[in-house]
Amino acid sequence: MKILVTRRIMEPAIELLKKYGEVEVNPHDRPMTREELLRAIADKDAVLTQLVDKVDSEFFDHAPNVKIVANYAVGYDNIDIEEATKRGVYVTNTPDVLTNATAELAWALLFAAARRIVEADKFMRGGHYKGWGPMLFLGKGITGKTLGVIGAGRIGQAFARMSKGFNMKILYYDFERKENFEKEIGAQFVPLDELLKEADFISIHVPLTPQTRHMIGERELSLMKPSAILINTARGPIVDEKALVKALKEKKIYAAGLDVYEREPDFEPELAELDNVVMLPHIGSATEESRLDMAMLAANNIVDFIEGRVPRTLVNKEVLNKK
Repeated sequence: MKILVTRRIMEPAIELLKKYGEVEVNPHDRPMTREELLRAIADKDAVLTQLVDKVDSEFFDHAPNVKIVANYAVGYDNIDIEEATKRGVYVTNTPDVLTNATAELAWALLFAAARRIVEADKFMRGGHYKGWGPMLFLGKGITGKTLGVIGAGRIGQAFARMSKGFNMKILYYDFERKENFEKEIGAQFVPLDELLKEADFISIHVPLTPQTRHMIGERELSLMKPSAILINTARGPIVDEKALVKALKEKKIYAAGLDVYEREPDFEPELAELDNVVMLPHIGSATEESRLDMAMLAANNIVDFIEGRVPRTLVNKEVLNKK
């Protein structure tokens, strides 16, 4: 087997793959360019991709031997699943192993935005602190407030569970009700508009699909409380970034915490000029433990395929009918 890893991952996963074939790893600490990627996949049987790698008909045209694409992410909006299935190519992802890491980061953003942590840090580093003041960097309290969760999948549910110590009322919206989730922590299923109107903190955890693209736009932002904080650790295009900038500038909402952007790695330039937004470089799963687990799961999916097993996190199960 000839295997391509499109960007260096934790070494134990690469060593595992080397036991099963000839492994080529992108030598650069950056995503492969489109030209580099298409050239590299020409003779490969398996590809371990990153979420920035576009896997479409052109990709498959240049990779006639590829039998499995193991995506190093939970989401797989970078992959044309229908095209892969049509060509008999297995597609896998890395669910579960990054659930808690991403949920924890969403809370880190919530705390940072609510208590103005980044602003205060910048203030201190700039030498502006002259002593305690009763009105200095007033923020928003969290305990006893209403938490709105958009998307009650693995990460959304984990995020909601972490609120238990803060005695929060939990509202959630999803495309289907999660009754076990409701029973477990007392979450209340509500329409999206109601959640936007009632919640003090709103965190997005839906996948990017045609249905969720710009799910949060100018109208939705206008429904939120002026004191509300929006957190997005899911996918950037779920939020209309221009509309968000406008809402933040005009104080239509209090603040935002972002780990993802509409046109990564680019973002609306005005975001960087606003003090009421906390910006991170897509590090939701960036703990040593989670990134190792992601790497090993992606690698093991390829190993499963090589050894004749159904990959453990196969996305396009319909492909089995083509074998």
